[in-house]
Amino acid sequence: MKLHEYQAKNILKDYDVDVPNGIVINDFNELVNIEKVLTYPTVVKTQVHSGARGKAGGIKLASNFQEVKDFVKSLLGKKLVTHQTGDKGLPINTILLEEGIDIQTELYLAITIDGSVSNPIFISSSQGGMDIEAVADKDPNAILKTTINADIGLMSFQSQEIGEQLGLHKEIFPQLHKILTGLFNAFINSDSSLIEINPLVVTGDGQLIAADTKFSIDDNAAFRQQEIFEIRDKTQEDELELLAEDNGIQNYIKLDGNIGCLVNGAGLAMATMDAIKFSGGSPANFLDIGTANNPDSVVAALKIIASDTDVKAIFINIFGGLARTDIIAEGFVKAKKEGVIKQPTVIRLAGTNVEDGKRILNESNVEFELADGFAEGADLVVKVSSK
Repeated sequence: MKLHEYQAKNILKDYDVDVPNGIVINDFNELVNIEKVLTYPTVVKTQVHSGARGKAGGIKLASNFQEVKDFVKSLLGKKLVTHQTGDKGLPINTILLEEGIDIQTELYLAITIDGSVSNPIFISSSQGGMDIEAVADKDPNAILKTTINADIGLMSFQSQEIGEQLGLHKEIFPQLHKILTGLFNAFINSDSSLIEINPLVVTGDGQLIAADTKFSIDDNAAFRQQEIFEIRDKTQEDELELLAEDNGIQNYIKLDGNIGCLVNGAGLAMATMDAIKFSGGSPANFLDIGTANNPDSVVAALKIIASDTDVKAIFINIFGGLARTDIIAEGFVKAKKEGVIKQPTVIRLAGTNVEDGKRILNESNVEFELADGFAEGADLVVKVSSK
């Protein structure tokens, strides 16, 4: 789960990470109540779950109250389109008004999990204020990775190493250690998958301030991070993914292709998408239905796939283990007869109760294409999708 910038900063403040003073508004009329407390310049920042907001016009610098009003009026209630959001954009329901700060140096700092060592890792660079991917491409040596033992925590020598790599004056090292410690504790205590500060700013008077922040929480930790998950902004999330979640389908991800996929097992789902690509097509989603031994669960999954206007054909690829292919077949037939599916559908069944599953399909009097093998099914659905 992603947090908005202002939400992330509120959490970081609890861990002694310095952030600029700011005020959040959700309605244009709220400006009347805060005019006297604003200082200038004021940074007007749209709160959407996307990077590159500045490049897309979602961050503006106001030098007086009239400019604040004009910027807020032009942004609030609209949609922000960035290269990360796609053409649909994301709704701007909240704006953060933040004090301008005297930026002398911009740095990059993040903490995430390094799966290769099963521990948190700090990623830092002296080239802040830009995409870290671009820095990695142009100058990989400008990025320092520091692994932290999760049981021991951050060590002082590691803070010093990061400070030296960032080119900071030694008198700033204590501030850096405080920020690194705060980030580590926030990361662990909130079950985060990523906390990123970009830029981490050195001000004219030698202060370290987190000027912009991204914060992502592991969805699997929702049961013990209920307070954080209560501030989740679902307006920033894909409608079909939310619909899948409401129907108990935890493994649906919307993609940009035109072939809908219903598969059991994450590995088979990934292989199915690869097969479609190899056959010249493009998957419209990742959907692992798991052990869905209930026809209604199959209908719910197919309803989500079929409701995607980008989907021109559907590939049902099931290798039954604990999942029964006859139940999958029943669910498909039910969905077809109820008018849930309008798109042509290719089905490949193998494994548990496969003969029963094929019999149900063949006796159903509904339209579908049956494939004997995995590759054959991928080839067939790509051909069907292009008609």
